[in-house]
Amino acid sequence: MPEVADLPHVAGADLAGMIDPAKTALVVVDIQVDFASPEGVAGTFCNDFAPIETTIDRIEDLIADLRHAGGTVAFMRVVTRPETDSGALKTLMVRRGMPGGEAICRGEGGGADYYRVAPQEGDIEIEKLLFDSFHGTDLDAQLRARGIDTLLMSGMTTECCVDSSARTAFHKGYNVFLVSDACVAYEEHLHASTLDVLAQNIGLLTTSAAVHEALA
Repeated sequence: MPEVADLPHVAGADLAGMIDPAKTALVVVDIQVDFASPEGVAGTFCNDFAPIETTIDRIEDLIADLRHAGGTVAFMRVVTRPETDSGALKTLMVRRGMPGGEAICRGEGGGADYYRVAPQEGDIEIEKLLFDSFHGTDLDAQLRARGIDTLLMSGMTTECCVDSSARTAFHKGYNVFLVSDACVAYEEHLHASTLDVLAQNIGLLTTSAAVHEALA
């Protein structure tokens, strides 16, 4: 299994020449109660929330950096309801022996609420039904309306919603950076292996410290 630290990363000095704050958005993926808090659904299966909390610390700093530099911050959020649940997801859960496992981030009950982060006036806010932040949403239109051509991907989980959104972003023509220490998965090997694959195919890796240096 690759170690994240051993993967090639773009340093801050080099990153400064690659990102124009006016054309760059930080995409914050699914930092929500059900995914990130012990009080949410994740509390039923995740035994160690320390890596998630540390990752959110870095995301909070990145949000401040982008806002200070005049960049865009875009918040993604899964919001589900029984009437909009994916038939394919329900079937997959049944076949896994987990009927009802798709009932996460419900619009009622607080599970879909943001956890520790929140959009402000002027930020982009997207509600989605599944993993890909572009699928069935107007994210692409909102980014293009602002002249955005570069995305800094952060959030959770690395191998699921971050991965799906980053791949679509690349196919839509965006320059994609994965902020490796501002993404997180429940299992480290999934985090590392996903970043390895994405770095080989659709984007570049960087760190939150490098972004801070590039925007300072």
